[in-house]
Amino acid sequence: MLAAAQAHGVQALFTLSGAHVFPLYDAAVGGPAGYESAGRENSAALRCGPMRLVDTRHEATAVFAAEGTAKLTRTPGFAAITAGPGVTNGTSAIASAHFNGVPMVVVGGRAPAFRWGTGALQEIDHVPLVAPITKDARTLSDPTTIGADTDAAFAAATSPHRGPVFVDVPMDRFYTPAEAPALSPAPTAPVGPDPTDVAVIAELLAKASRPVLILGSDVWMGGAEVAALEFAELTGTPVITNGMARGVLPRGHRLLVTRARGAAFAGTDLVIVVGTPLDFRLGYGKFGDPPAPVVHVADSVDQLSGHAAPAATAAGDLGLFLRALGEAWTGRVATPEPYADWADDLRAAANAAVAKDADLLAAASDPIHPARIYGELLPRLTDDTVVIGDGGDFVSFAGRFIEPARPGHWMDPGPFGCLGTGLGYAIASGLAHPNSPTVLLLGDGAAGFSLMDVDTLVRHGIPTVMVMGNNGAWGLEKHPMRLLHSYDVAADLQPALRYDEVVTALGGAGELVTSPDGIGPAIDRALAAGVPYLVNVVTDPEAAYPRSTTGL
Repeated sequence: MLAAAQAHGVQALFTLSGAHVFPLYDAAVGGPAGYESAGRENSAALRCGPMRLVDTRHEATAVFAAEGTAKLTRTPGFAAITAGPGVTNGTSAIASAHFNGVPMVVVGGRAPAFRWGTGALQEIDHVPLVAPITKDARTLSDPTTIGADTDAAFAAATSPHRGPVFVDVPMDRFYTPAEAPALSPAPTAPVGPDPTDVAVIAELLAKASRPVLILGSDVWMGGAEVAALEFAELTGTPVITNGMARGVLPRGHRLLVTRARGAAFAGTDLVIVVGTPLDFRLGYGKFGDPPAPVVHVADSVDQLSGHAAPAATAAGDLGLFLRALGEAWTGRVATPEPYADWADDLRAAANAAVAKDADLLAAASDPIHPARIYGELLPRLTDDTVVIGDGGDFVSFAGRFIEPARPGHWMDPGPFGCLGTGLGYAIASGLAHPNSPTVLLLGDGAAGFSLMDVDTLVRHGIPTVMVMGNNGAWGLEKHPMRLLHSYDVAADLQPALRYDEVVTALGGAGELVTSPDGIGPAIDRALAAGVPYLVNVVTDPEAAYPRSTTGL
């Protein structure tokens, strides 16, 4: 099983200790001989065996770390979680990867086959639980084929449309010796789009005067980021990005008009959406009034919209599609830069939106406006900083203010909206990009899901800068409930709670910030600390993010 993972480029296994999956640990550290060569020292054994082994404080964090690794590196994630509650604890993270289209294989422990049906410890059939949120879910019962079966699991996870695959192995079969043949996964050739579909879309684009190109996470996950940038620059089409596509057009690019989203959608006469679903984040595929024609492009047919009645669709490798569309478009336009005036208008609108934010980013209000945190953070972000968002209202501000300089350096929970991703993603970032700063933006509510995994960061030597917007509330629920019911309940947390002291107790460091002028110096100390460090900023609970989508 481990050899199959390595053959697919996997370098780390994420887990929480459980007896049902001990054989995988034994393989990861190299068995007794590997443990001896590590000086019988546990932390060295975790790092120095055939595969890096990272143990967390919650199974969800282990699976989120596997998901985060796949997001950052585009190699499949790999997690092992013990039977029963181990698998159920990891289920939300599996669902997150499902909605994000992220390839990973999750191995579950399973009660011994010879005890099945007798009430063995943690005996439950996991497969029906996870089948709806995986590409495939099955029990591997034949020790002689476990290697080949695992290879097939990774192949399924990494083929479009990407996603998680789950396998479990009965404990007695895991301990059964078997010969495993050497594995050499055959590379799969990418499948291009139907040329007829490309021609139809090229004709629509050539006739448009105000097109908009929306790029989503699958552009990054499918390795199409260079083709996307080249297509945008060839055609001069204004671009809006979301998810892991943020950074495909670097911040400041003349065609990046995400901050002019409202004007773009109101004025467009053609929207081409590539690599992301037409879900609530994109108004369910309706842009403008009356709605503009929409083209939907996905990496596989099953991801094409079934509800938005697009004017045209195409499915296949996204890089091949974008290059083919660029060629087909070139032969259909008579003048260079046909959308230049439209792009200039949107760029001006985007610049105006950024300029309008200046006062908010410099706000000196007391209590602190959450935007001031970003005013202090933005000039301290380098081009290679990995920024992670885990929260509701506070992280919504991050999506507005932070624009990455390159792709693969921004992670948020995605359309499933699962809080608690942050610490797992930070673990992944520390391993994938050990020489780059990692900044984790936390809401105080979101921190409750996984803050104990600061212990994992400490034990595995992963310095992370955590910046918390601490408004003492579930802000994303508090204000909508007021809107709907004229009051709110069950949305308050303890004000100014000392989460920084929790981080310090776990072996990291941190501080409480209650003055706007204290934010910047605190972030500087965090960046220089070399340990997990929480900048715990007390913010105004009444400063709600002005959102235009509700998810309904």
